[in-house]
Amino acid sequence: MSKTIVAGGGIGGLATAVSLAARGHRVTVLERRDEFSEYGAGIQLGPNAFHALDSLGIGDAVRDRAVFIDALQLMDGTTGDRVARLPLTETYRARFGNPYAVVRRADLYEPLLDACRASDLIELRTGSAVVRYEQDHTHAHAVAADGIRHTGTALIGADGIRSTIRQQLIGDGEPRVSGHTIYRSVIPMEKVPQELRTNSVTLWAGPRWHFVHYAIDGGASLNLAATRDDAATEAIAAVPTPRDHVLGEFPGMSERARALLELGEEWRAWVLCDRDPVRDWSYGRVALLGDAAHPMLQYAAQGACMALEDAVVLGHLLEDGDADAVPQRLEKYTAERRERTAKTQCVARELGRRIYHPEGEGALARNAALSAMSDAELHDTVAWLHGGQGVRGL
Repeated sequence: MSKTIVAGGGIGGLATAVSLAARGHRVTVLERRDEFSEYGAGIQLGPNAFHALDSLGIGDAVRDRAVFIDALQLMDGTTGDRVARLPLTETYRARFGNPYAVVRRADLYEPLLDACRASDLIELRTGSAVVRYEQDHTHAHAVAADGIRHTGTALIGADGIRSTIRQQLIGDGEPRVSGHTIYRSVIPMEKVPQELRTNSVTLWAGPRWHFVHYAIDGGASLNLAATRDDAATEAIAAVPTPRDHVLGEFPGMSERARALLELGEEWRAWVLCDRDPVRDWSYGRVALLGDAAHPMLQYAAQGACMALEDAVVLGHLLEDGDADAVPQRLEKYTAERRERTAKTQCVARELGRRIYHPEGEGALARNAALSAMSDAELHDTVAWLHGGQGVRGL
């Protein structure tokens, strides 16, 4: 029986463990923190994510916690006019085979963790930060900070955007700082006036800023995320930020958008980072997955979706448990994933530049182009991404 070591116990790492264990692999997941948990607020899941979750056997568990929304809406954040509305109901779901939903991150993570704990083939280890790896012709060895060597026929680095495995494998330094700061807050839905509620993911686009909101926790909470193109140069994460500072960062908001922003409490700030796409993220018996392989800005709402797809593809490629074939299978995994993930990385950047943050003539051109599109044309635009066509195992 083959054994795989997974560095990182986030969404991608746990999904990889579930995918491999379902095919008879023993898996050890090494998490640097002292517990397996997921922080953060809302996350969007396209139909491609649910295809992956169904393949992993936890689709229904996530559906039970999800809010299924009716549309993605783009609003002009200064005038308050609706620019475009992408409907997500019957026609969309029939075309793509699954719904579009939003959840709290923990509502995706916990079913993955439950599946890992239910498997006799998965070992979960906390306090095990991987500091380096070694490999030979037959095995890969993850060396933890405590000096323990964990050995398997493959090592998967799912240890995030600042991956230790990536630094040894690729060596491309620190992530790229986008210059965009995002402020997040979650508030009880009972504090939201009825006239401000909508069953959609709504994005208000303004000059060098945008603001997104949608329901999570089964509709009991409202997730707020406001992003400012402020030329930030230093990466930060989850920094508590005064409410007055956040409100001052978004001038010229329309009345409705401003009313929603003012509901926010206990704001925290992150500076968004990503990396340029790379052609290869495997070498021998070591490969990367999720944000360690192809970190992207949040603007396409696909970071977790791509990690789930990675896990499903990897499981299928390693299905027969042939230890001798692992290096070739990991090369094939990279080859199958590189084009789709690189395109998503680039599209996420372009959405920020061309759709979410333009000003003046650029904003007018965006509004004219998107408002002229039919529902069918909008569905065609996202089909390559939301449908997951051609992804192995989906």
